[in-house]
Amino acid sequence: MTEKVASFIDSLGKGANAEAGEAFKDALRDKVASALDQQRIDVAKNIFTNTPGQGDQATAFSDAKPSVLSPAERTDTIHDTQGNEIEFTDNGNTQPEPTADVPEVSSEPAAEVGGDENI
Repeated sequence: MTEKVASFIDSLGKGANAEAGEAFKDALRDKVASALDQQRIDVAKNIFTNTPGQGDQATAFSDAKPSVLSPAERTDTIHDTQGNEIEFTDNGNTQPEPTADVPEVSSEPAAEVGGDENI
């Protein structure tokens, strides 16, 4: 019997219910903490080992990789995922021109910022 359980029983025997309640809480807190610590140890030991029944089988984490066409010289053709050529047809739309203003770059050196005397 632990010290906290003995304190709980002694407090009940004296009729000190408030002290008995605190001793009970302390004993229960210790018991739960030790059970959690043991569970953490068990999980840490078994986290990277094979689970029962799984054996050496690998778990599929993603879909199968797509097949890739063999690399060849550059062509101006586009192929779909099955390797079929996609024909390009011009829809007559004009390509957009950039409209953002390009800032001017000064050829003068940047001004030095003071305040480095505290460094």
